[in-house]
Amino acid sequence: MKKLVICWGTWLLCLAFVVPAASFADEQILIGTGSKDGVYYYAGKALCRIINTKVKGVACEVVDTPGSLYNLSNVRDGGLDIGVAQSDWQYHAVKGTGPVKFMDGAFKNLRALFSLHAEPFTLVVRRDAKITRLDEIVGHKVNIGNPGSGQRATMEVVMRAMKWSHKDFKHVEELNASEQSLALCNNRVQAMVYTVGHPNASVSKAARLCNATIATVDGPVIDNLVAANPYYSYTDIPGNMYPGIPDPVRTFGVTATVVTSSDMSTDTVYRIVRALFENLDDFRKLHPAFNVLQPEKMVRDGISAELHEGAKQYYREKGLL
Repeated sequence: MKKLVICWGTWLLCLAFVVPAASFADEQILIGTGSKDGVYYYAGKALCRIINTKVKGVACEVVDTPGSLYNLSNVRDGGLDIGVAQSDWQYHAVKGTGPVKFMDGAFKNLRALFSLHAEPFTLVVRRDAKITRLDEIVGHKVNIGNPGSGQRATMEVVMRAMKWSHKDFKHVEELNASEQSLALCNNRVQAMVYTVGHPNASVSKAARLCNATIATVDGPVIDNLVAANPYYSYTDIPGNMYPGIPDPVRTFGVTATVVTSSDMSTDTVYRIVRALFENLDDFRKLHPAFNVLQPEKMVRDGISAELHEGAKQYYREKGLL
């Protein structure tokens, strides 16, 4: 039986529950992802599928979680074996930095496995709110994301850069990804933020059900944010990805990364990484956001933590390092 410790930071609640272990496996792996509406959950399920079918003696289970900060904290504390996290929060975990001085100190034993898809900071808005750019959300009802999620943490970074507080908005919600689209359609909020790979079910739901659109996120403040932080870059959300949004939308973003701790054995990590890369074509088919994955970029992009020794071993063998 594997105990999952639900804990992220000293400022949030800790709980515990038990996940049944697979009796046939010598080793059980628990992967922390995100909301079931998000790409992290699909990534975790896809990786677990490969582990369960291709890595002998290892059984994998996936759990939906609040997101990046939660996953990093639980990987550090042993409640999760592997976590999916934004590249910016991977960086802050390693450095012990960030707006909350990440988890009370640097996560020295954090190790990267590989990166995945790009994750644009996505500002989804009601058309009747007449919001076309980031700075126009002032005075509106906004969902800033649930505590423990990467999108919430990134929104807080943006708010600090813009010198905004909750008082600058008409109303602030802290809804998770599975709740925010219907809240937007019901006019409970007029804007929602989501740092996520595309296409995404939550964004698609909002566009389909209530003709929501995506606003531009750029300008001098964002220019400075991107220039000052190596884990940020400008990107475009492609046009015609969602109903009624034919043109590309400019924003900035991060990269989804998959991490573990140095406590995981070199042999286990080697076999997991080998299984993924040798079955990458199958992995790409499991979500449209994975279509563009390239081994060379997965080893390099968004990797601010030291690679795990087992991953290094495989990448050296294949000439990727």
